[in-house]
Amino acid sequence: MTLEIIVRGSAETRHPAERATVSMAASIEGPDKSKVFADAVALQEPLSKQLRELVDLDAVATWSSDQVRVFSHRPWDHEGKRLDVVHVARVQVIAEFVDFERLSGFLDFWSGKDGIEVGYISWDVTVKNRRAYEAEARKAAVDDAVAKAQVYSNAVRRGKVVALQLSDPGMLGNGPQDFDSGPGSAKVMAMGAADMGGGPSLALAPEQIVIHVEVDARFSAE
Repeated sequence: MTLEIIVRGSAETRHPAERATVSMAASIEGPDKSKVFADAVALQEPLSKQLRELVDLDAVATWSSDQVRVFSHRPWDHEGKRLDVVHVARVQVIAEFVDFERLSGFLDFWSGKDGIEVGYISWDVTVKNRRAYEAEARKAAVDDAVAKAQVYSNAVRRGKVVALQLSDPGMLGNGPQDFDSGPGSAKVMAMGAADMGGGPSLALAPEQIVIHVEVDARFSAE
């Protein structure tokens, strides 16, 4: 009687960060709505100018500034009384850096400017390299599935396993739907973080990007 074995293989590869997406905003608040908007735009202009220069230097791959928000609110004082209306204008800027040394200098300079907010830094590999890294991880995940299946076959004194089906997780129908794959068991995921340090000048040290891949597989063994 043919033995059927269903397993889930997984693999991770780690790679240095190759690009960093930075979210920033020129944000001004005050009592005059027109003035706060004009001041925010005036602050955004030299920021955009420097990004254009960094594009010419191949330090920035792409950047955009296409989101503007203007709103008003009435804050409360420490005695619980409503204060006068405060108007806020925010002009968002997003830039993708590929030169991390220039990124450190850029953030070191602009984070010290009044009215500039640094929202987040998202680290990743390039789109082209991600395809190659995912292919490498998928092959390793299949190898892991084969090794697992062979262990099961050996345990019951069967022979060499033969692959019948391979799929992304959860697509085998009656395959392993409830395997505990640990946190973040998506088919492919990327993780990165930055340590912004506390010295007089900013030194970014991104973690490696993790490419995690899982595959479901059905095997037979005689």
